[in-house]
Amino acid sequence: MNHQALIQQFIKMLNNLDAILAKVPAYADAKKFDPAVLLGARLAPDQFSLTRQVQIACDTAKLSASRLSGKDAPVHEDNEKTLEELRARIQSVVAYLSGFSEKDFSGAGERKVSLPRWEGKTLTGDEYFVHHAIPNLFFHVTTAYAILRHNGMDIGKKDYLGSLPLKG
Repeated sequence: MNHQALIQQFIKMLNNLDAILAKVPAYADAKKFDPAVLLGARLAPDQFSLTRQVQIACDTAKLSASRLSGKDAPVHEDNEKTLEELRARIQSVVAYLSGFSEKDFSGAGERKVSLPRWEGKTLTGDEYFVHHAIPNLFFHVTTAYAILRHNGMDIGKKDYLGSLPLKG
């Protein structure tokens, strides 16, 4: 299991999401609306709101690390009602992820991982990481980004990607 791929990339994407959310108050102030309005925004009537997208992105990151390392994940009650509470949740998950080392994932690729949605079935750790953890995290971060972009926020690919380790 690649520690860098899991921990560093998941931390990076959560930090990028946090940085995007940090721009919401200024945008709302400039447009003269309550930023809380965006927390319930969604791309389609049957899709989760911005709040739930952030919660699931956080859950995916922490539960992936937990399932692959065998360590307990922190519990979040899914009761965030404000932008500040959502950002605090992101920061708490980043702090949790920051506590892992490469050693914590020794043998993770072969670990059997089960998911509540597919009761009685398992994936290897490698399969889980490639086929569920990565796409699920990116899906929910992307959807949160898209909700804000759809609602007129001036954010772009550089906000989504964050800083890159460019050379030269």
